[in-house]
Amino acid sequence: MLVDASTGDDAAVYLLDAERAIVATADFFAAVVDDPYDFGRIAAANALSDIYAMGARPLFALNLISFPRDLLDSGALEEIVRGGGEVAAAAGIAVVGGHSIDDPEPKYGMCVVGAVHPDALVRNSGARPGDLLVLTKPLGTGVITTALKAGAAPEPVVAAAIRNMVELNLGAAEAMAGGGVHAATDVTGFGLLGHLAVMLRASGVAGRIHASAVPLLPGARELADQGHVPGGTLRNRHDLSDVVTWEQNVPMVLRQLLCDAQTSGGLLMAVPADRALLLLEDLRARQTPAATIIGEVREGEAGRIQVVV
Repeated sequence: MLVDASTGDDAAVYLLDAERAIVATADFFAAVVDDPYDFGRIAAANALSDIYAMGARPLFALNLISFPRDLLDSGALEEIVRGGGEVAAAAGIAVVGGHSIDDPEPKYGMCVVGAVHPDALVRNSGARPGDLLVLTKPLGTGVITTALKAGAAPEPVVAAAIRNMVELNLGAAEAMAGGGVHAATDVTGFGLLGHLAVMLRASGVAGRIHASAVPLLPGARELADQGHVPGGTLRNRHDLSDVVTWEQNVPMVLRQLLCDAQTSGGLLMAVPADRALLLLEDLRARQTPAATIIGEVREGEAGRIQVVV
């Protein structure tokens, strides 16, 4: 095993030989949007992100489905699977099977298997002091989907969030392959700061985030100000209270959003300072316009994060 569960990385990696390693992940969750087709697309993109975060390319996927038997004739399941299949096809892979169970609450995701040359593997444990932190997608999907459930999210805001969640991290992974990146992870349920804390702890370093530099989805700040903050986001903030130090003038709304539980978020990369601008140029050339530098890796207590304005 090259990567197991000990570092909290995004996928398991098993060495086959000097030229090949297998990368495997599984990810599924309950619906975050109303439309079953969009739900399928989002869940598939989310599962594929774990492969991309390791610097790997996906090979094939298996569906993971929980669905109520009494709704099998509704057509919703077919739309979920169609959405997932279309995103898999956009990633260049086939969905070759899977497993389903009867469940009162629909859930969907995938087991994805990928491959990587051992020398090209990107772990979450390689960040070094002096590295800059680059984020490739804006935050706010947790807040927006929570507002959607309450009927409070404007349609254009929801549409932008769905586009963000459906977007594959393929271009980001391709840029990472040539960018000299030391460490990477994808930003999902533990929020930006939660996943950063895991990466810093695994790397034995600390970090600093510039809150005003972190990109946000349209409408996310306003909806968070209105109180549409998911329970997962609140739990993330609580769980991070021992490792995150907030500069006093960081607004509460930004504190919430930096901990916001994301679905199919972007990649967070630790890259040498002298390579960061070239990486950003490559990312933007690969249709990741939100990519930006949001902080830096520092010497200090492993996993400790300072957040400044």
